Amino acid sequence: MDNDLGQALDAVGPRLRALRRRREITLADLSTATGISVSTLSRLESGARKPTLELLLPLAKAHGVTLDELVGAPPTGDPRIHLRPVTRHGMTMVPLTRRAGGIQAYKLVIPASSRRREPDPKTHEGYEWLYVLNGRLRVVLGEHDLVLSPGEAAEFDTRVPHWFGSAGAEPVEFLSLFGKQGERAHLRTRPTSKN
Repeated sequence: MDNDLGQALDAVGPRLRALRRRREITLADLSTATGISVSTLSRLESGARKPTLELLLPLAKAHGVTLDELVGAPPTGDPRIHLRPVTRHGMTMVPLTRRAGGIQAYKLVIPASSRRREPDPKTHEGYEWLYVLNGRLRVVLGEHDLVLSPGEAAEFDTRVPHWFGSAGAEPVEFLSLFGKQGERAHLRTRPTSKN
């Protein structure tokens, strides 16, 4: 076996352990998510078992990383990030972060047609921060029905029923930072000078 390949495979175990710990999940949780036994996961993390493609694919998916990130593949020299938009519930979401765990960033685009839909608020665990780039964003949050314009931001606990839609005749584009419960976006500003 090529020495570089052997070193790359040896580094997978510590990388797997670090990813799991960063996400604060147990081997049992990861086993449930991947279908890989706890003993196999433990042996992979300790280096007692060499990783195979059949093991790495479900682990990469569970951790939300690419295979290249999982095995520490050398960079190709291309600095571009190849984002894959996903369309759900009439919204186009572009993930702006690729690491598992922690705060996740998305750019969302909602077509103007959503303003004709009846709001259907949902809840889930987490905390969200929104910043409107273009268009007007209608946010139904609990008992509140708000319209945010470009440059405006909102933050809220996602256990409160919420829904987003376009509030105008044009699509709305906004940034969303989402984290598990307790993680909030913190804005730092310079203190104002007292003249």
